[in-house]
Amino acid sequence: MASKPDTAVRYESARLADYTEESEVERGSVDLPFALLSMLLLTVGVIMVLSASFARAYYDPSGTTGGNATYYFVRQALFAMAGVGVMFLCSRFPMGFYQRISRLVMLVSVAMLALVLVPGIGEKANNARRWINLGFTTFQPSEIAKIAVIMYFSALICRSKNGLRSIKSLIPFGFWLGIIVVLLVLEPHMSAIIIIAVIGMVMLFLGGLPLYWFIGGGTAAAAVLGIGYAMFGYVRDRFSAWLNPFADASDAGYQIVQSLYSIGSGGLLGLGLGNSRQKFLYLPEEHNDFIFSVVCEELGFIGAALILALFAMLIIRGYWLSMHARDRYSSLVGAGITTHLAMQVLLNVAVCTNSIPCTGISLPLFSYGGTALLLQMAELGIILSLSRDIPEKR
Repeated sequence: MASKPDTAVRYESARLADYTEESEVERGSVDLPFALLSMLLLTVGVIMVLSASFARAYYDPSGTTGGNATYYFVRQALFAMAGVGVMFLCSRFPMGFYQRISRLVMLVSVAMLALVLVPGIGEKANNARRWINLGFTTFQPSEIAKIAVIMYFSALICRSKNGLRSIKSLIPFGFWLGIIVVLLVLEPHMSAIIIIAVIGMVMLFLGGLPLYWFIGGGTAAAAVLGIGYAMFGYVRDRFSAWLNPFADASDAGYQIVQSLYSIGSGGLLGLGLGNSRQKFLYLPEEHNDFIFSVVCEELGFIGAALILALFAMLIIRGYWLSMHARDRYSSLVGAGITTHLAMQVLLNVAVCTNSIPCTGISLPLFSYGGTALLLQMAELGIILSLSRDIPEKR
């Protein structure tokens, strides 16, 4: 019987072990389909920011933009170009590097979530303190907390030699997740709590946590939502607006009503790129959380469906790469990042269509936000990094 090539043997040996040292398997090139899909979605996203934002940038009553209609577009384009560099830079570092710095990333994210609560450091808007002002832009620490949970939980799972079978093995996960959730409650930032909690649960599921734990986790999550509903008036208002947005279309339901008008106006083929009417100061956050509504209005059902199809292909490719990753750590990180991407796309579309209560969830690679875009590109770069360790078929 013919023996396997040496490269394949080394690959299978490395795949059976947790990632503790750089493997002897020679690294290849990045996965071209994943890279091209990422670049295509980024390009379309930047174009849509220009189309969705120029009216608000020109008529901005706050004077932030100085009447420059391309204000948001230029900033997003610059961050997009920097993001491409970040993506390919992150693809150069081996996955062992990310495993070694995962604890540091978690500590930094927790420290920044604590700093954002300090008056004078954290910037307050709409009765919430969620941003740190960097001068040239603002930064939301909850964004780095998402990737920190993925990276560090993956490292903890790989270190757990006996699996996630006992309460003792779950203490580190509960400790870090609890700290993050408490800090986010103090901001408050309900959407980030939901996303990070789900990411944490997904990582534990991938790590082999028995299913009965998730029944208890689901009960606890329902209790947290109930507490949030009881404690925070804005949460109750959003639930009421979700159930019947037209009952208070000029106040609590205004945002979702305008979103539904925007989506309905697009029809099958849309009004044409740049021809949205709702973006003329009718639809709030038209270049940010509700940019998908402008996509539907301008590109119609067909255009929006094509964009969602591109996201679906990117997500499927991400899972495929994770399944074929060289080692357990790479597989866990890849699946976690892909799940994060999929979850934000689904939740953003659900908010825009009033399928779930309105909350601040951005559309990856589309919504305006420089630091968030850089972190999203870094996540895609990490998936490209693990793709370089998958041996090519001869």
